This record gives sequence, C-alpha cells and structure tokens, in this order.
Amino acid sequence: MYGQEGHDDEHGGPPEGMNPAENIPTPSDTNLTDAEKADLLHMREEEKLARDVYLTLYDKWGAQVFGNIARSEQMHMDAVGTLLQTYGLEDPVAQTGDKRGVFSDPKLQDLYNQLVEKGSTSLVDALTVGATIEDLDIKDLDEAIARTTHADIQTVYDRLRTGSYHHMKAFVSNLQANGADYSPQFISVEEYQHILESTPGGPGGMGHGGGETGHGAGGPHGNCDATATPAP
Repeated sequence: MYGQEGHDDEHGGPPEGMNPAENIPTPSDTNLTDAEKADLLHMREEEKLARDVYLTLYDKWGAQVFGNIARSEQMHMDAVGTLLQTYGLEDPVAQTGDKRGVFSDPKLQDLYNQLVEKGSTSLVDALTVGATIEDLDIKDLDEAIARTTHADIQTVYDRLRTGSYHHMKAFVSNLQANGADYSPQFISVEEYQHILESTPGGPGGMGHGGGETGHGAGGPHGNCDATATPAP
C-alpha cells in the first residue's frame, strides 16, 4: 500500500514503500491541456518549496520531522519531474539550478520567504508552517486531480496526496506534543478530520526510531526518537 511512503527506518535511511514514480500507467496520449501543463509545472515547484522550507527549518531547529519529510518531498519532486520529461515540458527547477530557496514562480518565491521567516521564530511556528504547506499542497492536488484525464498524472498526484496526508498528520502530532494544534486554512474541516482519523502514523502509530514524527540531533541521516523536542 502506498500509505507507507515517507516512513524511514531507525537509521534515517531511504523511506520504504512505493516510490511515487514507480509503476505508473503508460500514457496513450501525450497531449495536455493548458491547465494540465500549468498544474505539472506548479506541482514541481510546490514540492520543491516544501523540501527547501523543511531543510531550512531542520537547519534552524534540528527537529528530525523536517529532515525526514524533506527526503519524501525530494521523491515527490522527482516523480513530477518524470512526468515533465514524459510530456516534454521545460523543468522550472532546472531553470534555477535547483538552488535552495530559489523559484521560477514569483508567487512561490514570496511564499517561501514568508514561510521561512515565520518558521524561524519558534519550533511551534516551524511546525505550523509544515502543516500549512501540506494543507496547501493537498488542496492544490485535489484540484489538479480533478483537472486531468491522464491516468499516469492522476496516479502520481494521488500518491503525492497520500504522502501529504502522512506529512500533515506528523506535523499536527508534533504540534500537539508541544501543547499547540492546527486549524486547516485551505482544505475543508471534514477533509482535515478524515486525514487525522484515517491516516496511519503519529506518536501512537509510528513508534520510536525514525518515523516522520521523529526528532534527533543526527541530521537528516541520523537516529531519532518519536517526537520533536518541546519548545522552551
């Protein structure tokens, strides 16, 4: 089941489970609508935004949840990158040299700057930023799935959305462990509650040693415990 995407072993190794780019249907038609093209280009950079913000916040706070999920976001980026190649679209990430915090889309550039600034204030703010990114990502994926008729694109988007469900639950679990919580800003309350209630993971389901809810001082490849260190 794809739902295990992004769960790392106790040494912080590669996540187990299906790669979002594996075993996707072969397209019989490579013609895309303008909306489908725009969605692919946007999702490529939106996944990059998530990865870059999480890497930056990991550097700031050392909470392993950011290092672990950043690795999953790299897989998400790669999956969308494969679709760009399939459909002959120019890669916006290649245009910027894949430099951290640099984006072709000026709106994503502004959003990155705002999120990093907010997330640098406190660990709780950083975890809130993480939940916000996943909230936005799920909303955009919901809409992009509805706009495409291509089975390969739908498959990748659906897998990315499943990954984002796990990521959101991990961030919310860490917020709750720090005496805080999260209210959805982009998806409905009903979808948010469904994610929290039906998605495996969190402190009760992940256990110790490297799940997305983890924290540790060993860097993105180090050992980790079950939850982020509580904020002072």
